[in-house]
Amino acid sequence: MKYINVDISNALELNEINKYYEQVVQIHHNIINQKVNEKGWLGWINLPNNINNLEMKKMIDIANVWKKQKVSTLVVIGIGGSYLGARAAYDYVFDTYKMIDPDIELIFAGNSLSSEQLVAQLKYVENKKFAINVISKSGTTIEPSIAFREFRKLLEFQVGSQYAKDYIVATTDAQKGVLYELSKAKNYETLIIPNDVGGRFSVLSPVGLFPLICAGINVEILLKGAADANSDCNNLNLNENQAYKYAVARHILSKKYDIELMSSYEPKLSFFIEWWKQLFAESEGKDNKGLWVVGSTFTTDLHSIGQIIQDGKRILFETILVSKEPLYDILLSKVKEDDDKLNYLDGKSVHKINLSAFKGTLSAHSKAALVPNIVIEIAKLDEYALGYLFQFFMRALTISAYLLGVNPFDQPGVEIYKSNMFKILNKDDK
Repeated sequence: MKYINVDISNALELNEINKYYEQVVQIHHNIINQKVNEKGWLGWINLPNNINNLEMKKMIDIANVWKKQKVSTLVVIGIGGSYLGARAAYDYVFDTYKMIDPDIELIFAGNSLSSEQLVAQLKYVENKKFAINVISKSGTTIEPSIAFREFRKLLEFQVGSQYAKDYIVATTDAQKGVLYELSKAKNYETLIIPNDVGGRFSVLSPVGLFPLICAGINVEILLKGAADANSDCNNLNLNENQAYKYAVARHILSKKYDIELMSSYEPKLSFFIEWWKQLFAESEGKDNKGLWVVGSTFTTDLHSIGQIIQDGKRILFETILVSKEPLYDILLSKVKEDDDKLNYLDGKSVHKINLSAFKGTLSAHSKAALVPNIVIEIAKLDEYALGYLFQFFMRALTISAYLLGVNPFDQPGVEIYKSNMFKILNKDDK
């Protein structure tokens, strides 16, 4: 099996995919040769292959200084694409129970307007040695702006205004914006968000890489996985190009179904699915088009939404992420009393039981309920696979969006609620 394999046998006939060959080839060449109207937003494609060594050294040096200074916690302040990728990677590598410890713990703030969450996070770090990485291209997004003000105030109280700058890094625009100007005035270290990289495509830029370097994640292996995904996308055989196969399959299914449910059998992928949701929802949800993308974790959610998938209204198809080889496993053995009646599982690993649940569910949903299932098989959930998956889905999304006939790189709809909110805030002041 390839490191990533897309199995559409429970969703479509392969010949249906190949009908889109010429369209996909044309879109691919237009993107690679920058012959699309949105060519100014394609910088993310080459990030894994064209690493800025000076920027990488700067990030590593800052992280090493903080580690020597015994910084225990990094507050990563950002919203949407400014934090989802780093959060997905952090949860993926360290998970809830931290089988391995990060070099520096990450907490993620500025991604809501909940006063309770903000107060709790400030309380959490008030007796810790912490640093701040604030991420915003403009510096005017309200959630991270409020959070940064409050965490900066706490940091200045802890170490003094003159020393706070040593524990703040701003990831922002290279030349303009509120955060850029503030950083220049306060003498904060800055990392650059490339002009040709949008927020939801920025995980492999300093936006995502710097927090991960601080945590101790091997970003070289991450970027190698992403670079290999790029290389594999140059193969225009749709039977072999797994990212493009997935893109075409979901496009075909979108003609009949309104919802794509992405599920994994590993809880550590839950926030990766949150990253995927933003990538596809913001990129395709416009012009009254786009699949409604939702996520779940199996087998947990089979005990809640499993019923409606099996017997409910036929409005969705599933995309399943499944890992063939776990990083950790437990082998079950029989006990003399068998009072829990589990001796029939003697010699089986928990992961094998998990795969049995996957196979049984796949058959129940796709064969009995006739819910189409795309299965994305991953050899092993390591850092290489994570980098591969990030680039895989960004490349797939771009093909999918252009097949749909929408601009993958704008998000005009999100400006409406912001405008309404600011009108209300201004009205409250009068």
